[in-house]
Amino acid sequence: MKFLKQHANSLLLCLFEILVGTLLLINPAKFTVAILTAFGAVLIATGIISVLSYFGSDPVEAASSQSLFKGLLALVAGIFCVARSDWFIVAFPVLAVLYGVVVLIVGLFKVQWTVDLIRMKLGRWGLPAASAVVSLICSVVILGNPFGAAVALWIFTGVSLIVEAVLDIISIFMISAASGRSE
Repeated sequence: MKFLKQHANSLLLCLFEILVGTLLLINPAKFTVAILTAFGAVLIATGIISVLSYFGSDPVEAASSQSLFKGLLALVAGIFCVARSDWFIVAFPVLAVLYGVVVLIVGLFKVQWTVDLIRMKLGRWGLPAASAVVSLICSVVILGNPFGAAVALWIFTGVSLIVEAVLDIISIFMISAASGRSE
């Protein structure tokens, strides 16, 4: 039970990555459009609430909160996401580069994690190191974008999410077991 409390957030994030990776493998374009449409709907609802909040509050308080501006911005962004979700598919190469940068940053964080384990002499740093290498290789491949088709890159992204999440889950269990023995 203590293990689950300590690692619940990390494990949930890993399970979410596995789910997203699986959905990307099943139908990447529809999954992306569905996510963008849902995100747009949330933005629209948030925008409406913010605009109503602006008009329902004291004028001085409303002016300082800028909720009208925030609400209108959320409404415009939400309508764009719902009405033009296909634009994101067309803009995929730019989004892929941004994703590659995020994966690179995560890989560098995992390098830090591995070195920390080595320096603390906790052992069992091999799997986190492998996870770091996988992240760094995935980022190089994504940023290099050797794929001709966006669908191939979506499939690669789905597989890399699943592989990284599984390696992270195994690492969490191994590190938890190793640190439990060192206490």
